[in-house]
Amino acid sequence: MFEDIERAWHQVDGYGQVCGRLASKLVPLLCGKHKPTYQPQRDMGDYVVVTNVAKTVHTGKALDQKRYYRHSGYAGGLSYVTLRQLIASNPLEPLRRAVYGMLPKNKLREQRMRRLRLYPGAEHSHGAQP
Repeated sequence: MFEDIERAWHQVDGYGQVCGRLASKLVPLLCGKHKPTYQPQRDMGDYVVVTNVAKTVHTGKALDQKRYYRHSGYAGGLSYVTLRQLIASNPLEPLRRAVYGMLPKNKLREQRMRRLRLYPGAEHSHGAQP
C-alpha cells in the first residue's frame, strides 16, 4: 500500500547563524515538506546533520533574559535556567529545544527528532552517507 521512503542526508553548518532561524530551516527537512510526495500523516523527512552548533549566535539580550522553566511537581517547585547557563552546561541543547518546539505536536515528533544529529564542532561521524 505504501512505498518505501527515500531518506536523504543533509549537512548544515551552524557557524554564525542565528539559533531560531537555523531551527526554522531544519524543521521542514525533518518533516519532509521539501518533497513533492509530502503527506502530513506520514513520516517522510530526511536526516539532518548540523555541525558547529556551539558557534551559533543568539541575538539581543536573549542570553540573560531568555529562561527555560521546569517544575518538580511540588508546591513552589518552579525553577529555571537562563540561556547563558544552558549553553554553559550543554551547547547543543538550545538548538535541540528550538527544533523540538517548532515540530508539529503529534506522535511523529519523537521519530523526527531522532533524525536530527547535532555536533558542537566541525567533526562528525556521518562522513560518507548515501
